[in-house]
Amino acid sequence: MYAITGATGNTGRRIAETLLSNGKKVRVIGRDAARLKPLVEKGAEPLTGSLEDAAAMTRAFAGMKAVYAIIPPNPAAKDLRAYQNQVGEALGAAIANARVPHVVNLSSIGAHRSDKVGPVNGLYDQEQRLNKLNEVHVVHLRPGYFMENLFWNIDMIKTMGINGSPLKPDLPVTMIATQDIAAEAARLLLDLKFTGKSVKELLGQRDVSMAEATRALGKAIGKPDLKYIQFPYEEAEKAMLGMGLSVSVVKNYIEMYRAFNDGIVRSTENRSTANTSPTSIEEFAKQFAAAYKGAAH
Repeated sequence: MYAITGATGNTGRRIAETLLSNGKKVRVIGRDAARLKPLVEKGAEPLTGSLEDAAAMTRAFAGMKAVYAIIPPNPAAKDLRAYQNQVGEALGAAIANARVPHVVNLSSIGAHRSDKVGPVNGLYDQEQRLNKLNEVHVVHLRPGYFMENLFWNIDMIKTMGINGSPLKPDLPVTMIATQDIAAEAARLLLDLKFTGKSVKELLGQRDVSMAEATRALGKAIGKPDLKYIQFPYEEAEKAMLGMGLSVSVVKNYIEMYRAFNDGIVRSTENRSTANTSPTSIEEFAKQFAAAYKGAAH
């Protein structure tokens, strides 16, 4: 049996569905029973509980062949790294207590660094924590920038007629669709051939600049002249605070944007067939167009 944390998220849901379609027993973990229901209808066993509760997670992981572990985002965290470490410590303790033999851990590109990379700092902490566990085989997946982050810009495109972020327009970014992360995680979980502690970077189909991504999105939504604007950090900070993100989360995201722009967040591997995934920004743009057309103005 497999336990999937963050089972209602972009990667967890797809991993659970893939395992179920391969005839595997799956325990899906989340805070909201109603959101787990579609997976339960496909044959998953639900477990509602907080990832910050080590005792609950120990029960959730008992008897599991493998766990897909993630630290979900928390836009309201008063201290983002402290929140990440609270979840990370609970997951680490539960994996050890339940004697889980295999773990696929969702990390991030840049997680080889302990500082100056915003939310990725907490994922560095988690990699180190899981690496200290005895008799547990762990693979840390380090994907690039999620293409799905572009969904946050739908309202901006509709109301302002532009796409924008603090990232430099022509900066090549390792950008990946979450369906490709889920596919690799599911493959690793089905095989369970990984041993020891290892890292696998996932670099997407190719490096993509925000200007190039904007052209692809614009074409897909019928706005071929859509422009990309690089926002000053201060403006982006105010906008994110206005969206209700906590001061700590905003500070961390600004640090991450700086890290991308300054070349601090980067892959540690050369691009290869092993770390390149199939979904192009042009293919993702079709999903973006469907979401854009379905979103309220």
